[in-house]
Amino acid sequence: MKAPFTWDIYSDQPAQLKDKTYKKRMRKAALFSLSKTIFTALIVLPLSLVAMPFVKRKEIQSRDFFSIGADFEREPEASLALIEELGTQRVLLRIKLWELDKLTLCKEFIEQLPGKKITLKILQDREHVEDLELLEKSLREIFTTLHGLVEMYEIGSTINRAKWGFFSVDEYSHFFQTAYRLKQKEFPNLTLIGSGVIDFEYHFTAHTLFNFTNYKFDALSALLYVDRRGAPENTQLGFALSDKIAWLSTLVWLSPKVKQKLHITEVNWPISNTAPYAPTSEYECVSESHYRDYMLRYYFLTFASQQVDSLSWHQLIAPGYGLVDNRKGVHKREAFYSYKYMVQTLKEAQFLRLDIKRDYYILQCWVDEKLLQIHWSLKETSLQNEDFFDVYSSTGERIQGTKLTISSTPIYIFITKAVGEKVNCI
Repeated sequence: MKAPFTWDIYSDQPAQLKDKTYKKRMRKAALFSLSKTIFTALIVLPLSLVAMPFVKRKEIQSRDFFSIGADFEREPEASLALIEELGTQRVLLRIKLWELDKLTLCKEFIEQLPGKKITLKILQDREHVEDLELLEKSLREIFTTLHGLVEMYEIGSTINRAKWGFFSVDEYSHFFQTAYRLKQKEFPNLTLIGSGVIDFEYHFTAHTLFNFTNYKFDALSALLYVDRRGAPENTQLGFALSDKIAWLSTLVWLSPKVKQKLHITEVNWPISNTAPYAPTSEYECVSESHYRDYMLRYYFLTFASQQVDSLSWHQLIAPGYGLVDNRKGVHKREAFYSYKYMVQTLKEAQFLRLDIKRDYYILQCWVDEKLLQIHWSLKETSLQNEDFFDVYSSTGERIQGTKLTISSTPIYIFITKAVGEKVNCI
C-alpha cells in the first residue's frame, strides 16, 4: 500500500485519505461511473422494492450459517484454539494484496483448520486497482498456493469507500472481471463472491449487479453494518435490519449476474474505551454488554430471515471490536461465551418462525427434537416460568425462579411440554 494510502494497524483498516487534492481529482475522474450508479439505482431500486413481497425464503443450513472472522497473524496459536472452542464450521480470513509475502503463513494457518470451510477476503490496494495485469499475477499466486484449501474467495472489500482504493463501481467491475476471467481460463472450480459494499448503500450494490461488464458472482457478499443506528432493530430511512436483508435478497433474486446466494461477510459494533483500536469515534461505541446483546440479536434476526447463507462476525481477536481482547494477554469477553453458546445451541437448528409483538421478539426453532424459543424485549418485562420451561442465559447458564425477566439480553427457553399442547408465551 503506497501513499497517499496508509494502513491503520490499530483498527485493521485503511486510514482516512488526507490528501484532499488527490481525492478530489479522483472523484472528478469517476463522475461518469457515478452517473451510471445513480441512473441504475433510480431504475433498479424502486422495482426491487415492489418485488420484495414476492421473494420466498430459502432453507438455510444452520451449521454453515455461523462464521467467525480471524487474523492468521494475530495470536495464531490462541486463534486456532479459540476457533475450535467456538465450534463454527466457517472461518473467514483476510489477505492483503500488498503483503503476499505472508501468503505462506496464511496457508499454514488454514492447514491447521481441517474440516473448516474457509472464506478468504482479498483486500485491495490502489496499485492492484490500477494495474490489472499485476492483479491477475497476484490472484494467480493466491489461487495456486491455496488450491483446495479455500471454499470461497471474496474479491475486494468495502468498494464504496475511497480509502479502500476504489473510486467508482466501474473500477470495481473491472477488478472483479479480472478475477472472473482468470477463473474461467485457469481455475474453473473456484467460487468467487463480491461485491463487498459496506453499509446500507444499495445504489452501489445495484450497479454491481446490473451492468454490461462480463462477469458473474457465485454469491453476493455484503458488509451490512448497522452500528451507527445503535440496536439492530432500529430503523434507517424506515428500514430495520430485517427489511434491509429482504431488500438485498431481492436484488440478488432479480440480478442475472449472481447465483441465489447471499453472504454477510463482515459486521460488528465498536466497543467503548478502546481507542485507538476502535474503528470509529467514541460516539458510535457501545458497552461490552450492548456489544454482546446486539451481536446475538443481529444473528437471530438474520437467521430468521432465512435469506442469508452465512454471517461472519468481525472478528475473533481485536481490542476495539472483537470477541477477545489481547491487549493484556488473551481475555475472552462475555460476548465470546455468548457466541459459543449460540453456535452450540443453533448449529443443528431448524427455523420455524419469528414472532414480534410490541417490541417483544420470539425466535422459534426445532432443536434436538425440542421446541426452542429465544426471547428478548426492547422494553423490559416479565414472563411466568412454567414447569415445562428449561431456561438458559445468553451464556448457557441455567435460569430458575418463578418469574423470568425478559430484557434486551436474549434468553433461551426449551419447551419440554408435549408437542401439540398449548404454550402461552406473551
